[in-house]
Amino acid sequence: MEEDPAFPHLGESSQPPPRACPWRCSCPHADTVDCAGLDLRVFPDNITREARYLSLQNNQLQELPYNGLSRLASLRTLNLHNNLISSEGLPDEAFESLSQLEHIYLAHNKLSVAPQFLPRTLLVADLAANQVMEIFPLTFGEKPALRSVYLHDNQLHNAGLPPDAFHGSGAVATLSLSDNRLSYLPPSLPASLERLHLQNNLISKVPRGALSHQTHLRELYLQHNQLTDSGLDATTFSRLRSLEYLDLSHNQLAAVPAGLPRRLAVLHLGRNRIGQVEAARLRGARALRYLLLQHNQLGHSGLPAGALRPLRRLHTLHLYGNALERVPALLPRRLRALVMPHNRVATLGARDLTATPKLAELNLAYNQLASAGLHRRAFRRLRSLKRLDLAGNQLRRVPAGLPAGLRALHLQHNQLRALEPEQLAGLCELRELSLAHNLLRVGDIGPGTWHELQALQVLDLSHNALSFVPPDLPEALEELHLQGNRIGHVGAEAFLGTPRLRALFLRANRLHMTSIAAEAFLGLAHLRVVDTADNPEQVLVRLPPAALRTPNAGAS
Repeated sequence: MEEDPAFPHLGESSQPPPRACPWRCSCPHADTVDCAGLDLRVFPDNITREARYLSLQNNQLQELPYNGLSRLASLRTLNLHNNLISSEGLPDEAFESLSQLEHIYLAHNKLSVAPQFLPRTLLVADLAANQVMEIFPLTFGEKPALRSVYLHDNQLHNAGLPPDAFHGSGAVATLSLSDNRLSYLPPSLPASLERLHLQNNLISKVPRGALSHQTHLRELYLQHNQLTDSGLDATTFSRLRSLEYLDLSHNQLAAVPAGLPRRLAVLHLGRNRIGQVEAARLRGARALRYLLLQHNQLGHSGLPAGALRPLRRLHTLHLYGNALERVPALLPRRLRALVMPHNRVATLGARDLTATPKLAELNLAYNQLASAGLHRRAFRRLRSLKRLDLAGNQLRRVPAGLPAGLRALHLQHNQLRALEPEQLAGLCELRELSLAHNLLRVGDIGPGTWHELQALQVLDLSHNALSFVPPDLPEALEELHLQGNRIGHVGAEAFLGTPRLRALFLRANRLHMTSIAAEAFLGLAHLRVVDTADNPEQVLVRLPPAALRTPNAGAS
């Protein structure tokens, strides 16, 4: 009888022999070895020579044996993230045999110097969060395919970064050098850079010409340094013709830098010492959409009339935390968001906002606005306004002439003593109204006040002087804040007109165990939260069977 060669002989298995895999590791594919998170202290034996992906992150390795690595010539990815590897435990020639390596991850180790040699084939090198003080010419140099280098959170001084650190590596697009000890912007950076992170260093100067070749650079992060006006010049940024995002916040600049590139879309200048914005400095940045000038020293003459007018594409202007006494005049017509809380604005005239008819968000919270200083026609041109924040001022009444399309109105922390229907008339699209921390009593809320707020979903009346739940609340209401009032009783009909109510906050009132009528929540099928904590007694809350019971502090 002739044997069938395809049929297994007696005693032989029809399954292929098991792949060799280091003890405790997993090998889901023939070219993948995963030894992550095993608290290994020794480099594993028995790693297949065919391995292309080796994961050793989250272990306790202190050294890499040359013999263990040199046999893994097929490796494409080597992940050593979060170990205890020191420079002493990393032989100079450790990676010279890995002629196909593309990704190396050595972040969160104990390296004091970078490897002297990394393979020419690298695409990504991550040495972040070590103690690296020195880079060598062939660490990242002569790597024509290298795209991303991560060196943030190390101890690099300028002396530790050689001028030829990236020679022959003409494809590097991302370089992260943040959280180091650099005192000036390193010269001879790759001309191919698209993203450069230098935040959280000690940089006080950008040498002339240091950024003259980075014409592909789109994002530059220089925040949290020690830059002064003398550390920059008119050419520092002028040749960055692709730059779209520039962060210079948290420095010591007294003026807007000169020579801003034409394509710049986002400029962060917050937390500097800028006392005045010169129109000429911004004239070239005509594509600017977001300008952030918060927490500077802009006062009475800090933003001259029309200084920003040439920025026709400006969408958002942040000015909070300055000393401005008026809304800047002649702002760009297309401005959509003006954010300037924590200034000294005391008046808002009839024409102060007429130059910005497309505003959708206006934030004037925590200024010095009193009702007498707020003109009744101040908002008449703002037909696109959706969010208005006037919290933390000195208003005694709701402003007149609010735009009909308003969706969110914040008036908390004022001195409101009364609400009348005329003040809220026409706000049929309002979804959110905050009146917290005022002086309102139920008797001061005129009949029909809520009648036109048919779309209102969130109402905050917390921390006022209410003695019971206000009647005739809007039918669409879903969230009602009444905490911190003087409410001592909730009657059976308190919520008859709010069938969509989902969350009710009654904490810190004057409620006792039986202060809430048993029928108070009947018909509230959507009610999920009733918060009655911090009242004189634990309050007995009975949710109707149709409503899902959700454990809450003070609810039962």
